[in-house]
Amino acid sequence: MKARLGLVLLLVAAVALLVFAAACSPAPAAQPTSAPSGGQPAATTAPAASAKFTCTDKLGCVDIGPTDPVHIAYEFVTSGDNSTLGLDTKYGAELAVDDAGGKVLGHTIKFDGQDEGCSAEGGQAAATKIAADKTVVAVIGTDCSSAAAASIPILMQQQGLSMISPANTSPALTDPAQHVAGYFRTAHNDKVQGAVAAQFVSTQLKFKTAATIHDGSIYAQGLVSVFVDNFQKAGGKVTNQEAVNVGDKDMKPVLTRIAANKPQLIYFPIFVAEGGFIASQVRDVPGLEHTVLMGADGIFSPDFIKAGGKNVLGFFWSSPNFAAFGSGYDALVAKYKKKYNVPGVLAPFHAHAYDAMNMVLAALQKPGVVVKDADGTLHVQKQALRDAIAATKDFKGITGNLTCDPNGDCADPKIAVYQETADDLAKGQTPSKPVWAPGGPDYTPTLLP
Repeated sequence: MKARLGLVLLLVAAVALLVFAAACSPAPAAQPTSAPSGGQPAATTAPAASAKFTCTDKLGCVDIGPTDPVHIAYEFVTSGDNSTLGLDTKYGAELAVDDAGGKVLGHTIKFDGQDEGCSAEGGQAAATKIAADKTVVAVIGTDCSSAAAASIPILMQQQGLSMISPANTSPALTDPAQHVAGYFRTAHNDKVQGAVAAQFVSTQLKFKTAATIHDGSIYAQGLVSVFVDNFQKAGGKVTNQEAVNVGDKDMKPVLTRIAANKPQLIYFPIFVAEGGFIASQVRDVPGLEHTVLMGADGIFSPDFIKAGGKNVLGFFWSSPNFAAFGSGYDALVAKYKKKYNVPGVLAPFHAHAYDAMNMVLAALQKPGVVVKDADGTLHVQKQALRDAIAATKDFKGITGNLTCDPNGDCADPKIAVYQETADDLAKGQTPSKPVWAPGGPDYTPTLLP
């Protein structure tokens, strides 16, 4: 009897031990959620709150609280002589945020930034400020290539951020020997733009001589180099290769040296301030009264028209071919003009900025880029985000179908040539329709008498 009672007590104790052990075991880990049917990919869901997220991304993670915004920064030139370039790209990116409903991954998008001043010094200062803000997940910028060159070591190499520029065009930035991982652009490479400019001058204007002026920036030097190489290959002669400094106002010494060799055209792909002084003074130099003038997208701005005055009549630019953009471009311009109360776009890269922002938003929503806790906290993995942007292929943008190559060139480059008419000049605006593009019909020149 005692033995039977002992056995019963032993069984009761064993059952109690099993119940206690089950109660103390951890709950099974939550499984990642699948993407919503027919919608954007969902962020990967982290294990339940009892297992804290640990960042293993080699570039680190940005943690975003349940009610905090996803912070995307810009680095644009928003003051000074070239501010229209920066405002134009800022507006384009803001319109992309508007069209996304102001949210991504269920969080509000915060979009603010720093003025890069269109200079290396300004770029370094702006990048340093952005880098100090540990809430930033990605950067849209810069506008000016010199600012990008100074920003890249700080933002990409030190902070592990990714940046997409809507306006940098210098070939050096995506040169295989110089490119830094994490830098991308939706703007064209000036290897394309410089070649188009040279083709236009040699085959459409049928000019045999040209002079060039750069301002020391990597943007202008790169464009001039490509133009000279292609123009000479087409049989043209470059009579002068001159340079001015940023801040110069008296351009007559440079123009006088050029006039001595009587070129048919002066090509100066620089920025607004110095470009405006060249344009406003060129007709006062004997021998240049009727010389044809040409620039590029850096001075494709109403501010340049104002600075150059009547001498801009007949001026040629190379710039993105708006006529070749996607069907959504007209709607984008309509929103731009309405929201910002302007008669027209301020510069050429608003659509490129729109596409750049949408590339970042799309990459954030790719599986494995962001881990989401049960409470809504997001963990943005920097290397995973960089890899997602780099993997962009056939992205349907306003500017075309975008595919990123290994060196960060993502553009679908479309370049055209524009000419300032008397009607444009009277309105103080740049032309909206090109006069020529590669592959199109020949152009009948309208030159000064």
